[in-house]
Amino acid sequence: MKIHVWQGDITALDVDVIVNAANEKLLGGSGVDGAIHQAAGPDLLAYCQRLGGCPTGEAKLTPGFNLQSRFIIHTVGPLWKGGEAGEAEQLASCYRNTLALAESIDARTIAFPAISCGAYEYPAEQAACIAVSVLHEPRPEGSSICEVILVAYSSEMASVLADAKAGR
Repeated sequence: MKIHVWQGDITALDVDVIVNAANEKLLGGSGVDGAIHQAAGPDLLAYCQRLGGCPTGEAKLTPGFNLQSRFIIHTVGPLWKGGEAGEAEQLASCYRNTLALAESIDARTIAFPAISCGAYEYPAEQAACIAVSVLHEPRPEGSSICEVILVAYSSEMASVLADAKAGR
C-alpha cells in the first residue's frame, strides 16, 4: 500500500473513498466536515439523518453524491482532553475501522484528512504519528487498498504529516 501526503482540498480528489472527520451526529459541521457536506450536496445530509449518528472511533459509509469519490466514510475522532482519556486508542480506531470499512467495499484508493486536529484540538504531531502507525499495520490478505492519501489543508499540517511518514 502506497502512502502519500497531499496538500489541498480533500473534496476535489478523485478517489474511491474520502474520509470525513465528522461529529457524532453526522449532520455536518465546520472544517473538513462542513466542506464535505457542502461539496457533496443536500442529499448527504438527508442520508446521514437516517444513520442515527456515529460513536467516537467508529465509522459509517455513505455515497459520495456530488463528489468525485464514490463513497464517503465518516469517522468521529476524539476530542483532545490532555491525552489521559484514551484519545490515542480512539484515534487509532478511527483509522482501523475506516480502513476495514473501505476494504468491505473493495476500495482501492482512500483519502484521509487529519482527523481530530482541527476543532477537536488533538496535537498534530501526535495525531500524525498515530495515523502513520496504523497505516503501516499489516492489512488482511487480499486487501483491496492500494493507495492512501493523507490530506492536509495547510502547508503546516502537510509538513507534520510528511515528517510522520518519514519517521521524523
